[in-house]
Amino acid sequence: MNVTIASILSKKGGEIWSVEPEATVYDTIALMAQKGVGAMLVVSSGELAGIVSERDYARKVMLLGRTSKDTLVKDIMTSKVITATPEYTVDDCMRIVTHNHIRHLPVLDAGKLVGVVSIGDLVNAIIESQAHTIDQLNTYISGKYPA
Repeated sequence: MNVTIASILSKKGGEIWSVEPEATVYDTIALMAQKGVGAMLVVSSGELAGIVSERDYARKVMLLGRTSKDTLVKDIMTSKVITATPEYTVDDCMRIVTHNHIRHLPVLDAGKLVGVVSIGDLVNAIIESQAHTIDQLNTYISGKYPA
């Protein structure tokens, strides 16, 4: 599939939600709930420093008996973040998220954070592309294909 991440971000909008590494896990989880997202980017001095997900919270706070109000994001975030660029295709990104068992992929353009795509965004792009192909095939089969 040749659809690029840039096209997904243009439809989705460029809104990026983030927290600083010193934010509490509690405030971060509350923001994630408010925004309806499963992960939050961690930005320090304008640079991507990490990502924290609901899974990080469950495994690194709850299961270890920590409290979300006393634990900082920097203590549980994933700091080696796997990223993409706007030129990557949906297929490229599906391979990345599948291979790395991740659900969110921050997008950097010349090192600058420009957005994030989720596995849901990628699946929706695939579904849209398949629906378009099916529509074209139906048009062709029914003889309505433009000459």
